[in-house]
Amino acid sequence: MPKMKAAIFVEPGRIVLDEKPIPDVGPLDALIRITTTTICGTDIHILKGEYPVARGLTIGHEPVGIIEKLGSAVRGYREGQRVIAGAITPSGHSEACLCGCHSQDGAGTKHGWKPMGGWRFGNTIDGAQAEYLLVPDAMTNLAPVPDGLTDEQVLMCPDILSTGFSGAESGGIRIGDIVAVFAQGPIGLCATAGARLMGASTIIAVESLPERMAIARKMGADYVVDFSKVDPVEEIRRLTDGRGVDVAIEALGKQSTFEAALRVLRPGGTLSSLGVYSADLKIPLDAFLAGLGDHTIRTTLCPGGKERMRRLMATVASGRVDTSPLVTHRFTLDRIEEAYDLFGHQRDGVLKVAITP
Repeated sequence: MPKMKAAIFVEPGRIVLDEKPIPDVGPLDALIRITTTTICGTDIHILKGEYPVARGLTIGHEPVGIIEKLGSAVRGYREGQRVIAGAITPSGHSEACLCGCHSQDGAGTKHGWKPMGGWRFGNTIDGAQAEYLLVPDAMTNLAPVPDGLTDEQVLMCPDILSTGFSGAESGGIRIGDIVAVFAQGPIGLCATAGARLMGASTIIAVESLPERMAIARKMGADYVVDFSKVDPVEEIRRLTDGRGVDVAIEALGKQSTFEAALRVLRPGGTLSSLGVYSADLKIPLDAFLAGLGDHTIRTTLCPGGKERMRRLMATVASGRVDTSPLVTHRFTLDRIEEAYDLFGHQRDGVLKVAITP
């Protein structure tokens, strides 16, 4: 049986490069040869044992590649075509999909409730940090890459760009809104770009790393608050003349940033939460205004599916968003353990790494 190289979860603290059989293709599947992928912050949660996955699973959920083989029932695609697939791969016919919540496909089962059911790559099935990837429900999930766009230009679309934009969308940003984005990692930077596209008149980014602060301004931030030098809540209150923000986007997944995002809201404001939390959250009584502040708290899982990917790539192709500054390091798949070490320890100003087999 032909083999491929893959980054495999062995146990908490260990993801290693090893060999696996190249997957067989079912009628509705597609096998893509990976040309570029990357490491996500969620993969670090997996590495640390903070998010449980099965031992022996191939990790990764951000694929760019070329169709190697199509299932017998797949129509509308051809072998050799450049494609991406979203980190979330809805079937299109589940209860969640029929309710319009494609990201939660598979969440409700007769055996109980599994959150993030639509996230399968590197979660419940083998993922993208490999030479080949099996894409389920290919006609729902494969999106052709427009001519003229490079792998790195579309590399953020499967997850980071979709997630960041969804933070702005779920926040219901309107033209003229004041928006605060807490943390300017890759998702926060995309949320900043999304807030600008949604029509926010003032965007306040919260960050302390100089290189990320600089990119935040390129992505659309009007102000960047250095939380290592000032209290971000007090500074945002000052910048808004005590009014507060219409929408606060939390993009780190920490109690401190969640609480700060809640504290800077105007009455009736919206907290849009994108962080992946690894511990229980507490809502302070005063920040919550005892439940009487007309606040909205929204959580969002990265939207997927081919139409979402098409829209994101169209936005990139139009020049309205440029994610190229987010790729700061490049590795071959053979060096993926080294890439994990760099990314997991956030050394050398890393934002995202491009992995090429």
